[in-house]
Amino acid sequence: MSEALKREAAARAVAEISSGMKLGLGTGSTARHFVELLGERVAEGLDIVGVPTSEATARQAQECGIPLSDLDTLDRLDLTVDGADEIDPSLNLIKGGGGALLREKIVAAASDAMIVIADSSKIVDALGRFPLPIEVNRFGLGATRRAVADIMRRHNAQGELKLRGPSAEAPFVTDGGHLILDAFFGRISQPEALSSELLDIPGVVQHGLFLKMCRKAYVATPNGVETLLKGN
Repeated sequence: MSEALKREAAARAVAEISSGMKLGLGTGSTARHFVELLGERVAEGLDIVGVPTSEATARQAQECGIPLSDLDTLDRLDLTVDGADEIDPSLNLIKGGGGALLREKIVAAASDAMIVIADSSKIVDALGRFPLPIEVNRFGLGATRRAVADIMRRHNAQGELKLRGPSAEAPFVTDGGHLILDAFFGRISQPEALSSELLDIPGVVQHGLFLKMCRKAYVATPNGVETLLKGN
């Protein structure tokens, strides 16, 4: 999918922004286009404030001249615009491929609405083709990993569970200092139940199932940008 089409999807989201809005700023390749285009509008006089979902987005937003704040200062956000790794027909998502899922979910949950921008390769009939990222505490990793593996077996996962990173001695570390387990399900038939079961594991900090959070998606396709609405 061309970067030009991703940028067009991002532009559709930027067109919804008006002065006075408090925005969640997403993380990832498509979200980068949104932040860059938003910065251009800020330079033209758009008066907004953003809450970044990662250190990388915070750096980009600062470079683009976007005023930033945080959720300690702001009670509520009007809108979060972010990318996704998978989008199902109900606009449920898998996110976290870039490792920012915890902050992304905190910011999205503190927003009145969430818009996703993505390319058509992210559209699926059912979640699970993309590995589900699960953010976990370093302490007790072995016990947490075994508990997640048990849940995967109960949900008939078709793949394995991997610790993200080049090696166990040098794992990927999130902005919050946690680790990520990538769970290869193949197909997730009961996402709500899976969500609850994973969060019941003490060592699980959060997971990449974003359920009933997104209301609209702008999807870049070879024929242009399509708009998906929740319930359609």
